[in-house]
Amino acid sequence: MADSSAVRSSRDDSRGDGPGGKRTDPITFLKQVVAELRKVVWPTQQQLVTYFIVVMVFVLFMIALVSVLDLAFGQLVFEIFARDGS
Repeated sequence: MADSSAVRSSRDDSRGDGPGGKRTDPITFLKQVVAELRKVVWPTQQQLVTYFIVVMVFVLFMIALVSVLDLAFGQLVFEIFARDGS
């Protein structure tokens, strides 16, 4: 079965060859990475602490919710299957 030209061209693009057909050398790549990282707006320490607290509260809430549901469903299953026949 022959590949269509669209399949071949998408395969060529996935190999890292850009529209010009040349690959970026590692030094240029690292320079571009550093340039992009300089554009990032980094959070302040206060924002970081706030985000950390929000995430921890959410995670603890989800742990509690899943634990309660696990205990409730476990008890329900136990009640259904562990009846002594009376």
